[in-house]
Amino acid sequence: MTQHVLITGGCGFIGSNLVRFVLEHRPQWRVTNVDLLTYSGNRANLADLEGHPRYRFVHADIRDRERMSALVREADAVIHLAAESHVDRSIQDTRPFVSTNVLGTQTLLDAAVDAARAGTFRRFVHVSTDEVYGSLPLERPQDRFTEDSPLRPSSPYAASKAASDLLALASHHTFGLDVVVTRCSNNFGAYQYPEKVIPLFVTNLIDGRKVPLYGDGLNVRDWIHVEDHAEAILAALERGRAGRVYNIGADNEHANIELTRRLIALCGRDDSFIQPVADRLGHDRRYAIDSTRAAQELGWKASRSSWPQALEATVRWYRDNERWWRPLKH
Repeated sequence: MTQHVLITGGCGFIGSNLVRFVLEHRPQWRVTNVDLLTYSGNRANLADLEGHPRYRFVHADIRDRERMSALVREADAVIHLAAESHVDRSIQDTRPFVSTNVLGTQTLLDAAVDAARAGTFRRFVHVSTDEVYGSLPLERPQDRFTEDSPLRPSSPYAASKAASDLLALASHHTFGLDVVVTRCSNNFGAYQYPEKVIPLFVTNLIDGRKVPLYGDGLNVRDWIHVEDHAEAILAALERGRAGRVYNIGADNEHANIELTRRLIALCGRDDSFIQPVADRLGHDRRYAIDSTRAAQELGWKASRSSWPQALEATVRWYRDNERWWRPLKH
């Protein structure tokens, strides 16, 4: 049984929720959280855990081979989430995405291979995205991405994640490292940096500002609550098969225009708050995940993601936690 897990990017949105989930649901485990605290890494996400006897924060760069080697040697497993993750930013400047998502991942994998050879390391869980698969057509709603779908990333962000996925799997096949890769659909929930669509729209609407809707608004995403994702990551760590990829989704597809109107209604506004803007370059039309393998092999299924309840709870969280998001708005 894993006792000490190293979580990279634990001050980000998914990472901070995962840290909390592990400490709550695995009462014997210790967590080391390594984060560089770039713009979306926010130590305030976990401020209430400072001084927790089973939690440690380390401010470090995953590209630092010496630091990562020392930290990985101390751990039984790594859950790797640290990444540059915003598609729009990757279009503006690709270099940080290649540096962190590709080179940073390789640095961690090298450290894990060395630790495994020393006999002290059990598993490396690489957390990725459904965006590596590219886009599905709107006119074929029955189509879903499976783990055998070809990798056809459309954005620099997705390409950097696809590269890191392949490096992780190559470390398994070449060096025998125990690696599991998860690919998840769009997350929502508490502590999400307010450049992403749900917190951006909710906080804009709270402030009486319009919300920017890309293109025709018909792009479809499969939404999963971040706590469902955290549970799936733990299932992959504990029950996944080495060298396998697991798709993680909630079968919760909604077009962007539908999401926008739901948020507008929940915030007591009307359609006059929609500001159409030019579509994102290379904007994927539809994502949809087939999570059959995760259900069959991990015994996992989403249970917290259903709308409207989960979306309403998320909006309430941002309403009730203005002190958290207000300093992050530009």
